[in-house]
Amino acid sequence: MKKAIVFLAPGFEEIEALTPVDYLRRAGVEVTTLATGTAQRNVEGSKKITVVADMSLETYVSSSDELPDAVIVPGGIPGSYNVAKSVQALSLIEKMYEEKKLICAICAAPAVVLGKTKVLEGKEWTCYPDMQKEAEKYVSAHVENARFVHCQNVITARGAGTAEEFAMEIVKTLCGEETKERLKKATIQR
Repeated sequence: MKKAIVFLAPGFEEIEALTPVDYLRRAGVEVTTLATGTAQRNVEGSKKITVVADMSLETYVSSSDELPDAVIVPGGIPGSYNVAKSVQALSLIEKMYEEKKLICAICAAPAVVLGKTKVLEGKEWTCYPDMQKEAEKYVSAHVENARFVHCQNVITARGAGTAEEFAMEIVKTLCGEETKERLKKATIQR
C-alpha cells in the first residue's frame, strides 16, 4: 500500500490539505496528517477550521523507520511559513527528495517551503501568483499561469482553485491512470 504524509501547520489552507487527503484515501493510499510547528494535534487552518491531525511531525519522525511515498505541503498564510520554520519538516522533505520520493506543494508552499530546499533545483514549478519571489534562486524556472506543474518527482500547483487537479495528479502518480479515472467517475467529475 502506498503511503503519504500531509503537513498541517497553523494557518494551513484547508481545501489544499484536505482535498488530497480525501482523494488519496478514496484511492486506497494510507495518508497520515502531521501537526507541524505546534505541540497540539488540533490545528487551526487559515479559514478558522480546526482539524485534528493523526499525529505530530515529531512523533512521526521519531517512530517511523521508512519514508512514505509522498509528502504534501499545503499552502496558506501563515501555514506555509510555519512549515518553512520547521527544521524537521525541511529535513524530511530533503531526505524524501534524495530518495526520489514524490514531493507535492501547492499555493505559497512551493516558493516558501520548497524554496528553502534543493527540491526546485533544475525543475519547472508553479505557485500562487506573486509568491515566486520567495524562491528567488529558482524563480527562472517558475511557470506562469500553469494550474499545476509535474516535473520529475515534484508536483506544484497554484492555489485553492487547483486543489482538485493537484490531488488527482498525485493520485495518478501514486496509483495509476486507471485509479484516477475510476475516482473521477465515482466523484462525478467530467
